[in-house]
Amino acid sequence: MPLTALPSLATIASRLRLKQLRLLIALDNHGSLHKAADDIAISQPGATKALREIEDILGMSLFERQPKGLVANELGKCVTRYARLIYSDLEHLHAEITAIAQGHGGHLAVGVIMGAIPLLTRALGTLRERQPHLSVEIIENTSAALLPLLDEGRIDVALCRCGVSRRPGAYECMALEMEPLAVVAAPTHPHANAAALTLADLAAMPWMAYPVNTPMRHALEREFNDAGIDLPRYPLETASAFATLTMLQETPDLVAVVPRAVAEFGERFGMLVRLPVPMRALDDPYGVITRAGADLSPAAQLLIAALQAHCETPPHAVRADGAYADHPRTDDPHTDGNPSRRS
Repeated sequence: MPLTALPSLATIASRLRLKQLRLLIALDNHGSLHKAADDIAISQPGATKALREIEDILGMSLFERQPKGLVANELGKCVTRYARLIYSDLEHLHAEITAIAQGHGGHLAVGVIMGAIPLLTRALGTLRERQPHLSVEIIENTSAALLPLLDEGRIDVALCRCGVSRRPGAYECMALEMEPLAVVAAPTHPHANAAALTLADLAAMPWMAYPVNTPMRHALEREFNDAGIDLPRYPLETASAFATLTMLQETPDLVAVVPRAVAEFGERFGMLVRLPVPMRALDDPYGVITRAGADLSPAAQLLIAALQAHCETPPHAVRADGAYADHPRTDDPHTDGNPSRRS
């Protein structure tokens, strides 16, 4: 179908109805017009008519009749996926307005990078003391993955870095903490009890690394480049704290670079050990990121206040060009970004 014949956004928005989206979801679940019609409590002729209306709006067929029933084609899969997202948002809307009407505090969605999880959990402890009925959704990912969720309104607040975006001016950013790094391994790792190590000692080991083009991955590559060592080939990649901790337990010779706050948490519970390899902190602190000009809910404002209260260093504002202003930096991994705390 030529692009000129595709419906405009205005056409889709004005003609597409929620019951039609429900029908797409039901068809995808059941593969039968009869069962889908029963699921959403309409007649089968009504379901047939609704499906034809949707296909007429989009100008393409969405399902193919096969021996096992109706099966979505590529366009049908795409439209159904977004139908589920829209209906999921409506379910969240219903849950939130119900909770607010009943005095239960509503819903808050927070995005967070691995290194900010310890700070977030401390802040949420304070927040839930004040708002015990508040529903909180936590999404862990990289900064690059969280910012689009913030753009779309799928999260209210992100604890990450806005500098990875091509349009940092779209956000209001308040720097919170620097992110010292640590090399970690399982307590059973061959070098777990070493008094001193260098990256060269670990170069032949398998590595768990952050995905490419993330600040954590850049930091690891910087350390190897500065040491004149080739980056280990084919590292395992993840931005998940849980996946990192689990893989370290299952692979005795695996090593990883994680934020030091995460390393300290794992060390406290005997899940990993920090290896004595010097690592510099990331160049920029992470912070509280919100959409520029967005009206924050009372719950989001309370969370930000709790984050500020639990932050180990005073929060910093951001310059007009989107860069964090006047935040200390250091190459010493034992200072937490504060030169006055050298050990």
